[in-house]
Amino acid sequence: MFNIEEELKKLPAQPGVYIMHDKRDQIIYVGKAISLKNRVRQYFQSSRNKTAKIEQMVSRIAWFEYIITDSELEALVLECNLIKEHRPRYNTMLKDDKAYPYIKVTVTEDFPRVMMSRTMKKDKSKYFGPFTSAGAVKDTLDLIHKLYKIRTCNRNLPRDTGKERPCLNYHIHQCYAPCQGYISKEEYGKAVAQAQDFLGGHYESILNMLEEKMQAASDALDFEKAIEYRELLGSVKKVAQKQKITSGSMDDRDIIAMAKDETDAVVQVFFVREGKLIGRDHFHVNIATAENRKQILTSFVKQFYSGTPFIPRELWVQEEPEEADIIMKWLEMKRGQKVKLVVPQKGQKERLVELAERNAAMVLAQDKEKIKREELRTIGAMNQIGALLGLEGIRRVEAYDISNTSGLESVGSMIVYEDGRPKRSDYRKFRIQTVKGPNDYASMREVLTRRFSHGLKESKDMEDQGMDKSMGSFTRFPDLLMMDGGRGQVNIALEVLGELGLEIPVCGMVKDDHHRTRGLYYHNVEVPIDSHSEGFRLITRIQDEAHRFAIEYHRSLRGKDQVKSVLDDIDNIGPTRRKALMKAFKSLEAVKAATVEELEAVPGMNSRAAESVYRFFH
Repeated sequence: MFNIEEELKKLPAQPGVYIMHDKRDQIIYVGKAISLKNRVRQYFQSSRNKTAKIEQMVSRIAWFEYIITDSELEALVLECNLIKEHRPRYNTMLKDDKAYPYIKVTVTEDFPRVMMSRTMKKDKSKYFGPFTSAGAVKDTLDLIHKLYKIRTCNRNLPRDTGKERPCLNYHIHQCYAPCQGYISKEEYGKAVAQAQDFLGGHYESILNMLEEKMQAASDALDFEKAIEYRELLGSVKKVAQKQKITSGSMDDRDIIAMAKDETDAVVQVFFVREGKLIGRDHFHVNIATAENRKQILTSFVKQFYSGTPFIPRELWVQEEPEEADIIMKWLEMKRGQKVKLVVPQKGQKERLVELAERNAAMVLAQDKEKIKREELRTIGAMNQIGALLGLEGIRRVEAYDISNTSGLESVGSMIVYEDGRPKRSDYRKFRIQTVKGPNDYASMREVLTRRFSHGLKESKDMEDQGMDKSMGSFTRFPDLLMMDGGRGQVNIALEVLGELGLEIPVCGMVKDDHHRTRGLYYHNVEVPIDSHSEGFRLITRIQDEAHRFAIEYHRSLRGKDQVKSVLDDIDNIGPTRRKALMKAFKSLEAVKAATVEELEAVPGMNSRAAESVYRFFH
């Protein structure tokens, strides 16, 4: 039994990360501290300064653990990683998990390539970006290949020169074909350098060159060529117009500002690269236990820059984050160079931050209704289901279904919904191993026994090794089990959980005669649901998803020719008798409906074989 008062006395006065768990072992909050002893004890001391949200979180803490680190910087890195991994309920969370594309120039190759990259690696290539959309990257790459005729293939040059014919890009004049030796390394290098200048925002030379070529083609009455140059010229101008100069300096910087209301915040980021605004994006933040803008900005900066590979030279923010010094050290460690944190007070810098703040406020106002609708159909719907069943704090739901074709190669599906959304990384498939024939109850017993026995074993093994149990694939148990069916399936689940010593609420998703969701079966009572409510719609989605996942797995097995006839599972029935039965009755359903006498009348069958078939289905 975890005694909070006793454990508080054991806390060390050292830097580290603390992890709060609820009674279901779920991580609900992760924080870092210079002194674990002082910081963690503050949560459990009576104080008038605590907000209602903090009080609510503390009331749910069943136990806590901590990890000691050598420095506050190490604690910050660990805190960021744990928050990203577990997404605790009471941490201020960045809702949008976006990955920005880059344009990569493989400058270490003899004949470099220009391509899109989703990650920024330390591979000595040169990266440009980030770009705010893959579409923008594609358009830019298309233009670069038309202008500079850089290769797109992955051939090893010059080793593979002349081994294969040139590709289509050569024939449509979008590649110099270095693979054929049609251009020297030096000349090709000049084209790559020009492409890098273009990506760096230097458009004047290419604009002048295209103007001259267009005019020359027009003077020579080569109007087709002139039109081609005119279109290229328009494309370059279009890209150039998007990159507005934001300051005279050529630094890389992100300009960050936010707007908030009681429950949500929007953070707007302007991306400035080499003095040019290349794009902007906004991020929705669930402010959870945060109390002010400073705390929200602190959480955003830590979460956003723990996930993006590019750290700019400067961050301009509307308000200095908490722990600014340690955050700067962390960003400098990630960047490998000095990072400046600037809170503009006047002039153009302040106006740009104000512009970002106005954009954030506009997005918050515009998206508020959309956010509300989304939360109603997800978290709100989950809360409705909890209220119907008299349960609080339902976040994780697991639903199960069995699929077979008259008992043929039965499979089970386990799907997971967290906060009203499917968590597909936690879905699991089961091939039924111990049950022969069409027995959904026995198949479900096997699936549940395997799932929870595995989870208990994995938890014990990880605990013995001093590992975080929540990192295991089966160790996270649900707040609610939802069975596809009524009393029978619910009772099977309760029996399995009872045998394993687990207490998890179980309800059945009951369907009507038309196979449509009708209500929930819980505590031996069918609970009716308003069919127009979001909770009802969520139950229907969960039920349909469990069924879809099981059917999909079953079909994949059939597609691999791994499914055999159910008749092969019957004693005294081999390939010859199986063929004779199917020839006589035409379908498996007809075989199931046949009497012993009718089965015995089939050529090749005897009374013992007929009895075996009849007993199997009855």
